[in-house]
Amino acid sequence: MAVRPLRAIYQIDPYLFRDSDGCGWGTLDGITEKLDHLQWLGISHVWLLPFYCNAGRDGGYDVTDHYRIDPRLGDESAFQRLVDAADARGIGIIVELVMQHTASAHPWFVAAQHGDPAWRAWYLWSDHVPDDGLQPMFPPIEASVWTWDAEAGAFNRHMFYRHEPDLELAHAPVRDELLRVMEFWLQRGVAGFRVDAVPYMVERARHADPHDDGLWLLEAMRATADAQQPGLPLIGEADVSASHYGDFLCEGRRLSHLLDFHLNNHFFLALARGDASEVARVMAEYGPQAPPDTRIAWLRNNDELDLEQLEPDEREAVMQRFAPEPGMRIYGRGIRRRLAPMLEGDVAWQAMAWAALLSLGQVPVIRYGEEIGLGDCLELPERNAVRMPMHWHGRPGAGFTDRPRHAWRAPPADGPYGYRTVNVEVQRRTPGSLLLRVRELLLQRNAHPVLQQGPHALDPPSPALLMLCYGDAPRQALALINFGDEPVEVDLPLRGPLRTLVAHGARLRDHRCILQGHGYTWLAAEGA
Repeated sequence: MAVRPLRAIYQIDPYLFRDSDGCGWGTLDGITEKLDHLQWLGISHVWLLPFYCNAGRDGGYDVTDHYRIDPRLGDESAFQRLVDAADARGIGIIVELVMQHTASAHPWFVAAQHGDPAWRAWYLWSDHVPDDGLQPMFPPIEASVWTWDAEAGAFNRHMFYRHEPDLELAHAPVRDELLRVMEFWLQRGVAGFRVDAVPYMVERARHADPHDDGLWLLEAMRATADAQQPGLPLIGEADVSASHYGDFLCEGRRLSHLLDFHLNNHFFLALARGDASEVARVMAEYGPQAPPDTRIAWLRNNDELDLEQLEPDEREAVMQRFAPEPGMRIYGRGIRRRLAPMLEGDVAWQAMAWAALLSLGQVPVIRYGEEIGLGDCLELPERNAVRMPMHWHGRPGAGFTDRPRHAWRAPPADGPYGYRTVNVEVQRRTPGSLLLRVRELLLQRNAHPVLQQGPHALDPPSPALLMLCYGDAPRQALALINFGDEPVEVDLPLRGPLRTLVAHGARLRDHRCILQGHGYTWLAAEGA
């Protein structure tokens, strides 16, 4: 079976999408019920956040069994129904591969705690806190990556939370288990993996064999995937410098795609300043080792908006614009808000951001609810603020659940982002809604392959204007996106007649275009 091209990925938290049986939790069957919405939207793949048995303390990333589905979500037959129903609609299911750490409640770790030497070797231990310079991911929640374990009589390492001990991937049996987990889910029809915490996995592999700086581990994973389906997507979470992207990709011999944190950080700097030149500048930084179609672009995800790749003054500019209050910030580096509240609920601003993201020639990710402008809840702790139930309609339960009193996380009814105002049902029938504008962009991009190519940035008449050209004459296309609040006027650089594919806040006359604040348009030559 040929690998389905990655055109547009939709990220789903299975606990928060749709409750099919009134249990109060989202379910796998609930996702299956809503696949028609994703097909209508123009989605090619679903990225399913962790659905494995877990300890319930970190959004499913604290796995206790990599082979079993959390019974609250369903069982293996429910998973197979989802995979088959998605495939029938031309949609692939990408799943999380969480093998850098486990939950402390995982049977492997419990056996290691109790002194079984075979399992002890699966984790990292020390009789003192090593001077290794490693910093915890979640300050000040965790002060160190080493925590004393009284049961084991030793310190264990955890790059994330103390209840998520790191696996020792320098140990061959752990690597073998990683590949077995991959094979298990490949045999059940998954269309790819999103690999969690890749740099930390590679770092431990380097301790077993330093050649290629430990990146040989990714080649072993690639071989396992290709044995089942050559070219299967392996999407890596690696918040590293853009100059290192090629090392992790290696022309497809390792990962197939990388989540582009570098672009994401600078995209928000551009939004904060209303200055598109920041995006154009960053686009020019990637070499041929990391072409646009190997990079995954998104606006918001299920975590904080991590701004570590910005300089301190740049980071503060984004914070001041989008997180002016202390409670909106987290870990000293990020923002715990969803996109819609950050952009003040402004439909034109949100749609412009999506138009810009979908113009970059990268593979876009849409987090569930971003297509309707779902809000957040800052009263919830840490990153849970952005993890809210989906709004399908404006009645009690929001369509997330038919038994709202049983919902483990109740969708808000009122306010600017309450389900009475923000929901799929209303926006599907409202001309100019955010949902219809995002869908229009996705469908036009899907219908015109030239827009999926890597564009080159042109010199604009204003720094607020992102001006991108695609293809070669006569099959060319043009994207014009105004990041600023004020109108911008530009002479069109393409000669000959042009078709308007998408236009909002844009007016064409005599081969000139006037873009209102946050306006955008896609234009194509007759042959494109």
